[in-house]
Amino acid sequence: MQSEFNFGSDFLTVSKVIDIVDGKVNLKIDNDTREKILASNDAVLKISQKTKAVYGINTGFGPLCNTRISSSETSKLQKNLLLSHSVGVGAHIDLKIAKAMLVLKLHALAQGKSGISNEIIDRIIWHIEMNIIPAVPEQGSVGASGDLAPLSHLFLPLIGEGKVYYQGICHETNHVLNKFGLENLNLGAKDGLALINGTQFIAAHGVFLVENFYNNLSHADIIGAMMVDALQGSIMPFHPELHKLRPFPANIHVASRITKFLENSEIVNNHLDCDKVQDPYSLRCMPQVHGASRNAWLHLKDCLEIEMNAVTDNPIIFNENFTISGGNFHGQPIALPADYACLALSEIGSISDRRMYLSLEGKTEGVPKLLMSKTGLNSGFMILQYTAAALASENKSLCFPASADSIMTSLGQEDHVSMGSIGVRKALKVAENTEKILALELLLAAQALNFRKPLKSGKVIDKCHDLLRSKIPFAENDRLFANDIEKSIEILKSKELLEIEKKYKNGDYSEYEHLFEIY
Repeated sequence: MQSEFNFGSDFLTVSKVIDIVDGKVNLKIDNDTREKILASNDAVLKISQKTKAVYGINTGFGPLCNTRISSSETSKLQKNLLLSHSVGVGAHIDLKIAKAMLVLKLHALAQGKSGISNEIIDRIIWHIEMNIIPAVPEQGSVGASGDLAPLSHLFLPLIGEGKVYYQGICHETNHVLNKFGLENLNLGAKDGLALINGTQFIAAHGVFLVENFYNNLSHADIIGAMMVDALQGSIMPFHPELHKLRPFPANIHVASRITKFLENSEIVNNHLDCDKVQDPYSLRCMPQVHGASRNAWLHLKDCLEIEMNAVTDNPIIFNENFTISGGNFHGQPIALPADYACLALSEIGSISDRRMYLSLEGKTEGVPKLLMSKTGLNSGFMILQYTAAALASENKSLCFPASADSIMTSLGQEDHVSMGSIGVRKALKVAENTEKILALELLLAAQALNFRKPLKSGKVIDKCHDLLRSKIPFAENDRLFANDIEKSIEILKSKELLEIEKKYKNGDYSEYEHLFEIY
């Protein structure tokens, strides 16, 4: 049964946005919300008739904020705004992200502080429910006055301009509107400004960044634990007494997860009395490194969920006599967490690459150099680590914080901008690269674990290994490893390992578990 979401009144979460985008939720706007929208729209119409200047309603925009516009020219002003600001370039963004932009903008407008009309609200709902998604170029936003260019492209279809995707094919908007017998909308006072002011491009990317980041973190703990057992690593660095002395919740949570994954491992029990003193950092410092990245994820999620439920256009309409032209459209509150997340994701890939290198050295008893018994004629798994190194290096080059830059725009009116749109785009690229690194590590960890047979690992690790082996056989000799890599990436994308974890999970990991779940 589908759940229901009331725009303008219910609280929007990352998971809820994704469910709406996937068509799993019925959309609703209740009567109280409709009344708030109508009252705000009425206030704007009255303001447009007054002699007092109110930005964007009876004035021009940006550096033209002191230029008065007559009430008879209001509609033309708003239409020109959409046309003149649709200057994005580059490839079209993923349709799920564009649809999420519609969802987030609808929720913001439904707060009843933007002055938009119910007619426009209904047309946006139509686009979402019919899955007719505007084409939005990926480049052109500086992240304040919000995401002007991409939001302008997003709403060009309201006036019959631009392009939309219908049934997976890109069409001219009018072709699709005619098919459904719909006419172009006439924009009223402030309609255009309310539509294109805001941070929905940044926030929509942020939704999928939170999801991808979460999946990488979850897989990193599982794959890292598999590598610990394969290389006969000590479980003592994950002991709860150690982490009580440095009680970062994320560190405690990661250590608890890895401990649970290795619970009742025959491999661990087989080398309890070995002479090894300590393991390299990439094994024993996973709680500290993975944990620090989890903190970054949590910070991003918390900031994003405030943003998704906020009003971020300008000016804000409280009533006919009380409007504020402020800066709620500035992307800095998400730009900084996005840059932090980008760095944190890169670190997950970096330490994964180091574990891969460690597994190839042949310094662990029972695990051959390059993870293959017969090398020389065979190169083994050597070159897979090259690919991981290339991806890790690419990630590092993407870690320069976009928010550290600002270029003046709007003839000096907008003299500090966030560049958050760039930050979220490159953070998603780093998330994609990190997923590939982890998929490579999964192949190496699974290969190394085979050399521990017939000893078994913990239940979750053994079942994850079985799943991988059902799709990718143990490598006795060199083969076309590109095929294995593609299958391993698909395993991570499918989240099958995370489903195994849920199935065989033994109790709660830690008292902080609820903090690090995605809702």
